[in-house]
Amino acid sequence: MQQKRIALLIDCDNVSHTAIEGVLEELAKYGMVNVRHAHGDWKSEQLAGWVERLHPFGIRPMQQFAYTKGKNATDAAMIIDAMDLLYSKNIDAFALMTSDSDFTPLVLRLQESGFTVYGFGETKNPSPFVSACTSFIYVENLVHTTDAGKALADDQSKKKGRNDLRGDTSLVRLLRNAADQTASDDGWSHLSHVSEYIRNNSSFSVVNYGFKKLGDLIRASELFEIDMRYDGTAMFIRTIRKSATHTVQEVPV
Repeated sequence: MQQKRIALLIDCDNVSHTAIEGVLEELAKYGMVNVRHAHGDWKSEQLAGWVERLHPFGIRPMQQFAYTKGKNATDAAMIIDAMDLLYSKNIDAFALMTSDSDFTPLVLRLQESGFTVYGFGETKNPSPFVSACTSFIYVENLVHTTDAGKALADDQSKKKGRNDLRGDTSLVRLLRNAADQTASDDGWSHLSHVSEYIRNNSSFSVVNYGFKKLGDLIRASELFEIDMRYDGTAMFIRTIRKSATHTVQEVPV
């Protein structure tokens, strides 16, 4: 299978450098990040943290002078860069690392041309940009630490518990709707079909809830019955209705 080629464009003026390693690791799940462009005014002291990340992660700095005070020339340069890459036909998907909602029209334009757009930004990111992306991950969930013990503790603290997951009405509605829409006549849904349905209908990412796999989030939510089939390699789920027990049931193989 041909590996997906991904262009990562970074708005260094509006996102922290601390999560770049986690962003690249996340994108490695989807393909090869063969274009890595970091946009900003590299004469600015505010980008000092980014300067230290360029060479270790093979990122190409794209200089953009601030011609007019108070105007963000970086946005325009990044949009032009994206459109040049779009027409080069050497890219299969885009990743935008920014916390600026002004890029929402760009996301929509790229998707209209058939490109997947992965979004990475801070929790302050406005909802229009988050919703426009094919999938969106908050960079706070991708920050690395050099202390292994602290990293493990942080991973555990980021995971949402049963009550938090079930208290998120948008998440519950998304999961249940995906399961119902992909269910066969017996009410069971293959998790891969559920995942594909979610991916086609929202910018949802399990990483934002502290999980690495959808199956782990499903188990933690206790919203579904679970049936592991094909020697435990395939997960099937079925919505627990109100008349049924609210404790997750794993059907014996």
